[in-house]
Amino acid sequence: MATTPKELTGAQSVEWDLSDLYEEGDEARLRSDLDEAVEAATSFGERFRGRIAELTPTELADALTERERIESRVDRARSYADLRFSADTSDEQRGALVQLTLERAKDVDQELLFFDLEWLAVDDERADAAIGATAERYRGFLRATRRYRPHVLSEPEERLDTVKDLTGRSAWTRLHEQLVAELRVQFDGENVSLNEALARLMTSAGRDDRRRVAEGIGEALAPGLRTRAYILNTIAAERAAEDRLRGYPTWISARNLANRISDDAAQHLVEAIVDRRDIAHRAFALKAKLLGLPRLADYDRYAPVATVSPSVIPWDDARDLVVDAFASFSPRAGEIVEGFFDDRRIDAAVRDGKSVGAFCRSVAERRPYVLLSYTGEPRSVLVLAHELGHALHGVLANDRGVLSMRAPLTLAETASVFAEALVFRSVYEREHDPAARLELLSRRIDDSLGTVFRQIAYNRFEDAVHTARRTDGELSVEQFGGLWTETSARANGPAVELTDGFRSWWSFIPHFVFSPGYVYAYAFGYLFSMAVYQRYLREGDAIVEPLFDLLGAGGSAPPAELAQRLGFDLDDPGLWSQGLDAIDALVDEAEALSAEVDLPVSRDTV
Repeated sequence: MATTPKELTGAQSVEWDLSDLYEEGDEARLRSDLDEAVEAATSFGERFRGRIAELTPTELADALTERERIESRVDRARSYADLRFSADTSDEQRGALVQLTLERAKDVDQELLFFDLEWLAVDDERADAAIGATAERYRGFLRATRRYRPHVLSEPEERLDTVKDLTGRSAWTRLHEQLVAELRVQFDGENVSLNEALARLMTSAGRDDRRRVAEGIGEALAPGLRTRAYILNTIAAERAAEDRLRGYPTWISARNLANRISDDAAQHLVEAIVDRRDIAHRAFALKAKLLGLPRLADYDRYAPVATVSPSVIPWDDARDLVVDAFASFSPRAGEIVEGFFDDRRIDAAVRDGKSVGAFCRSVAERRPYVLLSYTGEPRSVLVLAHELGHALHGVLANDRGVLSMRAPLTLAETASVFAEALVFRSVYEREHDPAARLELLSRRIDDSLGTVFRQIAYNRFEDAVHTARRTDGELSVEQFGGLWTETSARANGPAVELTDGFRSWWSFIPHFVFSPGYVYAYAFGYLFSMAVYQRYLREGDAIVEPLFDLLGAGGSAPPAELAQRLGFDLDDPGLWSQGLDAIDALVDEAEALSAEVDLPVSRDTV
């Protein structure tokens, strides 16, 4: 068998060290911390229940300080369990630890629930006065909590909802994650994870190779398809029931409220991107031309355009590229990011059982952790940069405390997408060969299409699923496949042909299960970040401190308020146009550059 990229990258030994949270095997301490948190939460209730509306500013600050301490302890335990499980979802003991921490966290939530309900019951005038008089550290949290006032249930109902989540959405999410992580894709005598198979589609220069990989993915998805369809049906039904009870007008209103933007603002974003789908259509037509094809198949959309497979980028080289790019923006940023490599806060090895995809986990009172499966192609470097952008964001916002450190999803992608742009530009400017530059540019366009237009296609799929689930009842596998191909076809345009095997690919997307409505935040964050990046290109260092200020604010203020600190108006449609124009300009540049490169003569038409 040929040597695979994962064996050449040097990333196989890159595993994180979670001892900053708990020592390996020290479950006794973790259990003790959770027990203490439950006891403290019970004492918190005995001390403050029935008194929230009457607390003085000092007493309110004391209550929030204690709540923060309790939730920080729970967050550390849950983070440790979740991170270990993500590194190996096949380990039943790790799964059991996740369930333990979730159950104990729900016990704490039960004891603290009264605080939010009593705070929401305070009339607006008194609440505004209390917010203005309390410590600045907690004002953002107090303001943000009140946005749920129109949708709150009674305390017994809220307590039941918290308990039922253990056997509801959280349980289905865990099951879906395990099922997808266990998938094995077979082709050409190899047996690889879904992560690695998807990476092959972006690295295989031969179309026949990509076709076999795609067929292998389809075959791997087929056996459990009905189970994954049932999971998504259940998630959609649960969302519908909760929306009815809480009075949310649409299936995505709860997500928008969590993101702290209006339904109209979210819809305007979606419409702005749908109206510019011609950018994606033109980009895919160019990709077909570069590959020497009359039309792309779905498995060709993110294929390399180079005439040979791209060189593997060793892990150490990727580290240097990323750290140097961050440092070029700000020495402080470079120092923070380098610390994640030095302190082993990254898990990059490709291995069986590992969660699909990549993420950065922020942890209360600790620096974040990053997980990815590094396979050595250029896109892996950008994924690394993306997640380390999240990590930088987490470090800068950590001082806000567990109640306010996490930014809403709409701004959570700001640093990550900005970091990708920095790394791409750094790599691109070092390359002078037109063919190599075209390959890099094509990769950048691929990522832009994936982050904006593909995610909005996902949003349109979810919209169709949740709408159909509420009007027609449980959806069949065939209905899911039909909605998936219909929304994908509109997003991809006439230059892309969708194969039969592609009809089941909706079933491994984790966001549909663990966080319905999540995906548009990627497009929001990308376009906002590109507007910030374009301003950085114009103004240089002048944007550094304002951007650090925005990132350091975490979730302490609404997105619109934070964006204003950089001079952006989220209600201005022109903001989205700036980001979309930047993608359009990349396609223009690629089209111009393609004239300087000898295009293949049907080299990929096998």
